[in-house]
Amino acid sequence: MRRTATGAAVAGLLLLAGTACGSRLPESDFGNRATPPPREAAAPIRVGVISSATSPVGGFAFTGPRDGAKAYFDRLNAQGGIGGRPVEVRLCDDGGSGVGNNTCVHRLIDEDKVVAIVATTALDYAGASQVSHARVPDIGGQPIGPAYDTYPHLYGIYGSLAPRDGTPGWDGELYGGTEVYRYFKRVQGARTAAVVSYNQSASAAYARLVTQGLRAEGYRVVGEQVDFALPNFRAAAADLKDQGADLVFDAIDTHGNAQLCKAMDDVGAHVIAKVTNVQNWTSTVPEDYKDAPRCRNALWATGSSRNYEDVGDTAVREFRDATQGLKTHSQWQLEGWAAARWFTDAARSCAPADVTRACVDAFMNRGKPYTAGGLLIPVTYERLAEPPKSRRTCLSVARWRDGSGWVSQGDMNATCFDVPQIAYRP
Repeated sequence: MRRTATGAAVAGLLLLAGTACGSRLPESDFGNRATPPPREAAAPIRVGVISSATSPVGGFAFTGPRDGAKAYFDRLNAQGGIGGRPVEVRLCDDGGSGVGNNTCVHRLIDEDKVVAIVATTALDYAGASQVSHARVPDIGGQPIGPAYDTYPHLYGIYGSLAPRDGTPGWDGELYGGTEVYRYFKRVQGARTAAVVSYNQSASAAYARLVTQGLRAEGYRVVGEQVDFALPNFRAAAADLKDQGADLVFDAIDTHGNAQLCKAMDDVGAHVIAKVTNVQNWTSTVPEDYKDAPRCRNALWATGSSRNYEDVGDTAVREFRDATQGLKTHSQWQLEGWAAARWFTDAARSCAPADVTRACVDAFMNRGKPYTAGGLLIPVTYERLAEPPKSRRTCLSVARWRDGSGWVSQGDMNATCFDVPQIAYRP
């Protein structure tokens, strides 16, 4: 039974009252009292964080969610933890390889006995089936591959409607909406879009989805694929200029985006908007794009979480206050913070002494939308037998402005569209 601080204080007052009520024993009779043993520290709640901190993509490309989650848990522990129990974070760098990922999963689950895995950001989540088989909840991971639409007990940061029965999506097909493309068509009047990707499986799969979505919204699409190891961004920039692209989407990392932008400025490829993904929504834009001022000020980012620059929002301000020590800020850090908060809310639904894998998983499976205090567009997990043909979807939009940073474009919970769901194979 949990002993509350109030209960301990009341017990102490009663003891003092009893001693003061006319004791006639000499003081010497109190001299040999045994000192009570010190209270044992509450056992920590252990969680794991897997990130491809070192990978072929480059250092720090996949560390944002890890840093955000760790900052949340540091703040949580400073405030007393969960029911008086501190959260002990076990970090594991899988090196961006499937072998390394399996090693991390084995260490965290079988050796460290973590209650959950939080804010996974893995280039190759090869150990996902092991996590699912062990019934360890994986909370708020980044869906770089199809794992979060494949396995039970895995809960990506953006949710899923798939059956998650061991096969990706529905019979191997995943689905995505066209809300981003409709937004730029309506707001910017764009008609021709280029899609730049690597010849790497996850990047190429995402690019296929983007291409199908753009075509469904009536765009003319120009595809540009560059080599993952030796990308020729100048050739891609020259071609998209020749093709008259007025909108550019990508499925590449921050470093690749910077190189692409420089190449676009070098060849004179001026576009209405260079649209990037949440991974590149960072405070390092001035440094990353220092050689591409025109392209830099055409950068737009879209996602499903509140702009980390919106410090007028209470939840964002908490994140920013707690991460002042970080040299940079990013949207992925904020989403890692949200993932840690999600785990914490799940753990708090359990009795303090009974924060188990099963209890945390039950909270995740409760079927209610989750927002992390308004940081996320409501995240849902359902298991639909058939994929939806259309869906009302909202999005968060920001654009870069020198001197102002990332400037939000409207309310993410009101920027919504009823759009078709497009099938693609990962």
